[in-house]
Amino acid sequence: MGSSSKVVQPEEVLESLKNDGTVDALRMKIIAQLKANEDMKKNTMMMVEQSKVLKTPGAEKKTKRELFDALRQELETPVLEKASKAVWELILDNGGLGKEITETVEKVFCRLSGIDAMPPPASTSRAPQEKHTNMAVDESEKDASERSSSSRKRPFGDISAKGAAAMPNGHATYQHDEHEEAN
Repeated sequence: MGSSSKVVQPEEVLESLKNDGTVDALRMKIIAQLKANEDMKKNTMMMVEQSKVLKTPGAEKKTKRELFDALRQELETPVLEKASKAVWELILDNGGLGKEITETVEKVFCRLSGIDAMPPPASTSRAPQEKHTNMAVDESEKDASERSSSSRKRPFGDISAKGAAAMPNGHATYQHDEHEEAN
């Protein structure tokens, strides 16, 4: 364990991950895995085949652009919801990409805080003084974590469809409402 450590805010860790290209690299891995997801492909194809737009009389007379725009309007939300769920599954996976994300964040946190490595879980064989010191550090980290993460850490199921907004460029964002937390 390093000789000195400082309190590191989550924003500092995130900024470091952005600056060194880690966020972009992880985003590319997520996109690659999402593109390789055969279930997503099959589900999307099935949704297109069952589309009301394509089954509407006169659809064959529409231009490709008109059909594409109508399909996008009909299917964008359900497809993005399924994609979002698949991405969360990748991020939260304890064995694959989720594990890589967790380990990467922990390494950056340790580097920024001056800690050589994350301390191992508390064991009963440690000396009482060492336990007391670690507990004090753990409590300050816990307090900082609770202050900064309460608005960000929610299970996927808690995120309602009304919170997801489709952007004109085809990307989805999550609009966080602080009042949802209180309810």
